[in-house]
Amino acid sequence: MPAGFIIPARHVPPLMARHTKAGYTTSSGLSLAQPNMAEGQFDMSQTADSEIAKIREEEFESKSGSDNVEGASGEDQDGERRPRKKRYHRHTQHQIQEMEMFFKECPHPDDKQRKELSRELGLEPLQVKFWFQNKRTQMKTQHERHENTQLRSENEKLRSENMRYREALNNASCPNCGGPAALGEMSFDEQQLRMENARLREEIDRISGIAAKYVGKPLLSFGPSPLSSIPRSNLDLAVGSYGVQPNIGPDIYGSSSGGEIGNRSLVGPTEGEKPMVVELAVAAMEELVRMAQLGEPLWTSHPEDSTDILNEDEYIRTFPRGIGPRPYGLKAEASRETAVVIMNAINLVETLMDVNQWSSMFPGIVSRPFTVDVFSTGVAGNYNGALQVMHAEFQVPSPLVPTREIYFVRYCKQHSDSIWAVVDVSLDSLRGNSSSVIRCRRRPSGCLIQEMPNSYSKVTWVEHVEADDRAVHHIYRQLVNSGMAFGAKRWIATLQRQCERLASVLASNIPARDLGVIPSPEGRKSILKLAERMVTSFCAGVSASTAHTWTTLSGSGAEDVRVMTRKSIDDPGRPPGIILSAATSLWLPVPPKKVFDFLRDENSRNEWDILSNGGLVQEVDHIANGQDPGNCVSLLRVNTVNSNQSNMLILQESCTDASGSFVIYAPVDIVAMNVVLSGGDPDYVALLPSGFAILPDSPKCMAVTNSGINDLGTGGSLLTVAFQILVDSVPTAKLSLGSVATVNSLISCTVDRIKAAVMRENP
Repeated sequence: MPAGFIIPARHVPPLMARHTKAGYTTSSGLSLAQPNMAEGQFDMSQTADSEIAKIREEEFESKSGSDNVEGASGEDQDGERRPRKKRYHRHTQHQIQEMEMFFKECPHPDDKQRKELSRELGLEPLQVKFWFQNKRTQMKTQHERHENTQLRSENEKLRSENMRYREALNNASCPNCGGPAALGEMSFDEQQLRMENARLREEIDRISGIAAKYVGKPLLSFGPSPLSSIPRSNLDLAVGSYGVQPNIGPDIYGSSSGGEIGNRSLVGPTEGEKPMVVELAVAAMEELVRMAQLGEPLWTSHPEDSTDILNEDEYIRTFPRGIGPRPYGLKAEASRETAVVIMNAINLVETLMDVNQWSSMFPGIVSRPFTVDVFSTGVAGNYNGALQVMHAEFQVPSPLVPTREIYFVRYCKQHSDSIWAVVDVSLDSLRGNSSSVIRCRRRPSGCLIQEMPNSYSKVTWVEHVEADDRAVHHIYRQLVNSGMAFGAKRWIATLQRQCERLASVLASNIPARDLGVIPSPEGRKSILKLAERMVTSFCAGVSASTAHTWTTLSGSGAEDVRVMTRKSIDDPGRPPGIILSAATSLWLPVPPKKVFDFLRDENSRNEWDILSNGGLVQEVDHIANGQDPGNCVSLLRVNTVNSNQSNMLILQESCTDASGSFVIYAPVDIVAMNVVLSGGDPDYVALLPSGFAILPDSPKCMAVTNSGINDLGTGGSLLTVAFQILVDSVPTAKLSLGSVATVNSLISCTVDRIKAAVMRENP
């Protein structure tokens, strides 16, 4: 390149200096000679750099439209003509300040605003236009630079976090063997299983932490029951007592305090056993949820009634761990049932986790329940995470079917905002008496509860037990062996009926015309509460519980009359004295619903009720407590033939569902009943309930319609008749054999009358 040749400005990038042999030449034409340092001249580079920076700043701040107006034309691009130098106009400080202030108010002025501003500042409109363009570009550049700085910072954080994860993955170890984990070689299923395993371990750790709070707590220890110290002879007929007692265990009428199984005391888990209980409960919860949700091949449908049948081989493959192999002599029963009930999920969970509400909800199934130990009451003000050790007996309302005694842990968990689960699993290895023979144990059983609109819940119940049923009487064996006596269908049917009953109790919008002789809603609730206690008392006293022993009076087979006595002392709910209970069960070749309708009808009552003495029975009023017409509480008046005798009132509750029916009644004092009708406390009304329990003799009779148990089947009925009689008002009196003979004759005569009447109506 010849010395002194200047490159045209349009070919040089703005704000850049070119190096030539002669020195530095800027885009403005300024030439800065490069000094010869060897000749001792001083260094001018610092001065040149500062001058270049100054020129750049001036160009950025004050560049006007002279590039377009005064720049080189197209004719200058041939290199033969030297381009004219650009002229740059530096704005005054006043002009810059005014335009800065205007820019803050309006970054995009229009032509009129630019002309007005140029006139005020003494500038050309085009200069104002370019200044605003440059200013906008500058602001955009600053904004992008700030965003880039933030993004660079976030990127550095992500990079460091990624490095930590990579380091953690490189150092990962197998939770089973402790060796390095080859994560890249895992299958998808194996990764999912390991993630699930980690989640379960976290849940175990969480519940174990809750349980650790109770490790130092003294364990519940219950001494022997006073009932065990009373001599039991054939003449005394195993006389016990109820009334005011220490908190040593549930009596036959369902109180839920204490901790005694039969004649031996029961203690809770020890400190070393608590982690095992927690781990077992968590595993049981996972099994229950899968059992409730899985279909084939784990569950298959029965060809006749569409009930779910468990595939045992598939169950063992799906749940290989469980609670161990089935003990010798036990038979497996598994069933599943789904229904919608009229109760919201929160209230239903509370009912299942509270032992008193649980026994009241299932009076015909649950007997003598009590809580042995509480590991956790839940978190966040509800039962999520609640875990407790319990004991209960599960019963069939007949002295011919032994109760199933189970010692188990109950665990509640909320799986989502609308789904809860409550699971039970037996703790056989933690029994107070490890040498006892296991006759029943409960594999993971319970229910999955899904919240639905309008305070309804969808409940899926799973019942999975292993039991020894060799002591069951032969007339009940088919029902028990089919799983219907203790299965999920019975739990669900009872739950549906009891939820309807509870909704009736809580109803407040009852029309005045439906109140009848009951003057107020408070009186209605008192009547229903009294009837509930009557039903609970009847169901708790009619089964073959370990708390009491029946004495057989005759040897004629299935219709043996079994009796036992109790002493009532200082119990406001029962009259004081010696009370004799008598019960028997028999088979009738009549469908269950026809037997139920016959026994609950007041018009046919004098055909079997000896105590009415042939008088006319009239229904004074009744309270419907379910969709089926047979579900109601009735107040009956017996008009005796002898007008000199005072009229007698009878409180009766009849209830029916897909699993069975009850007709339970008790004579009540007129004065006490008037107090209840006005809304008084029903707990002080003395009752001795008697009545009937009606079950189908086979699963074929359990097909249902909208009106209850189907009466079109060909099966028969299993009828239990039970009475409670006050034989002496002095609790310390001796029981006479004459009283026993009278009760035996009473129940035998009642059975004969019922058999004759139903057979006459159903030849």
